[in-house]
Amino acid sequence: MGTPLPLGATRLHPQSTVWRDGMSVTQLHVAEGGPPRRLFVLGLSGARPAELKALVAGPLPADLAWRWPGAYAVVTETEQETLIFTDPAAAQPVYLTRFGSGWAWSSSARLLAGLTRAPVDARRLVTAVFTPMVPALVAGRSYFSEVEQLPPGARIRLAPGAAPQITNLWLPQPSPDRDLAGRLRSELEKAVGLGLGDAPFSTDLSGGLDSSSVTLLAARQAPDDVCVHAVTVHPEGDESGADLRFARLVADSMPGRIEHHLLTAQREHLPYTGITQVPAADEPAPSTMAWAGLLRQLEWMAERFDTRLHLTGDGGDSVCAQPPVHIADLARHRQIRAALDQAAGWARLRHLPLLDILRQAVISARISRADALSALAEQIGQDPSPAAGTIRWFPAVQLPAWAGVEALPLVRGEIERVAAAPDPLIGLDAGPRAVIDEVREVARTAQADAALAEDIGIQLRNPFLDASVVNSVVRAPIEARPPVYAYKPRLVRAMGDLLPSALAARNTKGSFNADFYTGRRENLDDLLGLADGFLAALGLVEPQALRRVLKQAAMGMPVPMGILDRMLAVEAWLLSLDREPDPQWVAVQEGVDRG
Repeated sequence: MGTPLPLGATRLHPQSTVWRDGMSVTQLHVAEGGPPRRLFVLGLSGARPAELKALVAGPLPADLAWRWPGAYAVVTETEQETLIFTDPAAAQPVYLTRFGSGWAWSSSARLLAGLTRAPVDARRLVTAVFTPMVPALVAGRSYFSEVEQLPPGARIRLAPGAAPQITNLWLPQPSPDRDLAGRLRSELEKAVGLGLGDAPFSTDLSGGLDSSSVTLLAARQAPDDVCVHAVTVHPEGDESGADLRFARLVADSMPGRIEHHLLTAQREHLPYTGITQVPAADEPAPSTMAWAGLLRQLEWMAERFDTRLHLTGDGGDSVCAQPPVHIADLARHRQIRAALDQAAGWARLRHLPLLDILRQAVISARISRADALSALAEQIGQDPSPAAGTIRWFPAVQLPAWAGVEALPLVRGEIERVAAAPDPLIGLDAGPRAVIDEVREVARTAQADAALAEDIGIQLRNPFLDASVVNSVVRAPIEARPPVYAYKPRLVRAMGDLLPSALAARNTKGSFNADFYTGRRENLDDLLGLADGFLAALGLVEPQALRRVLKQAAMGMPVPMGILDRMLAVEAWLLSLDREPDPQWVAVQEGVDRG
């Protein structure tokens, strides 16, 4: 008997252990060379077949997982070993688990958990619920015990009977290129252009800078006979909102190239509707709260104009924003005038005392990332100091009143674990490091939404999260990084010839808060039912206190909704795992394809 395969999977080569799930719409390239070596590109990439053929026969470059536009990982295998090159942004995550005397890897953590019957990891659940603003704590964890996420931007060597050898390959040093806006434009343009001529496609057009940039670049690059189907979702009975006005400006700026479609958010598709029916994925999907509306949009696009590829601006906020800890970086590098200027701008924007901002910057400039994590672990369970502020490596963490008795020790243990672990990106400033942590979280979780879209036959793409785009942004030297108080100035400069002037001057985003309030009221009974579920059984939430807060939220009272929504998404995901059967694996004879 040979290596087992997931039920319905297809082996990609008679002598290979690499397989492909028959339901996946993800692109996968295969190349062969000698001495006997096979190369696989997992995910959409701009690699040409001739480039892959040349690579498979020669030495493998360090930038293999980010030299082309796209979100992809690269795997090579010989009789002696398997090499996995992971992308720096984690937009194409790869997971690993021990199996028999060796290792099994996959782009799906849930599939690997089905192979080893791995249970859900409570340590990962607690960070998902209580520390979503500290994505550094996710390092190496999947949602399943003994299933690890391989480090992004690394080369992993797997050989029979040996421990994995991990070498970090990506350390984004400041670029000598001073045309940073031009570099961002070039990389984003290439990322958006991938696959536009292969199948019918559409774009989100919310009216914000990110989705508008993607739509305009797609319209510039689409084949001459193809019109971009740009979709704007708006509240039912209200077409007067600012977002829709900006979206119309974008569509009107390229007549004949952009076909604008309006989709009303109807009452039966309100946020929180049907969240207990979200399909199982590797982890809780970011779209869980808005799942009913997203499902309707995907099905509508597939039926209306046969969409097979859908582009969004997701990730733009993470990639283009400058974290406030950048002020501490300026202080550390003795850029005193710039530090004072940006501290004053941040203080005005946030209505904070300037002296407090400067004091926080100096404190953060004097400590390392590991020390900041250790201090965070000590602070857990205490009321955050009023002086803690916003200019710091990591935001303060305060557990809500509905946290269970097991939450505190698990959160503290995870912070201490990451603080003690070697940092593969040691030496980076706090600002770029914070951007990288957040981008990796957003990019990895986006795969859960992509998996849900695959059920409709649509490939969901987020060009801002391509490694080549991220690499161009985080390599900016300190003097060229945008100020913390400005709203995406580099993107505005990069897209200056395409963005309508009114949109380029925009410094806020629209909101669907009213729909979320209504959705909580309409679906309160279902939400209350989630309070006494799997998380409560693990001691991570206190059901009675949680139900009280859910009722307050439904009445429109001010409660911290970010952490509450994360808890609901995690509980809904756990329910989906319990509802749906585990992935099945079958053992097949060598050389026999059961696809």
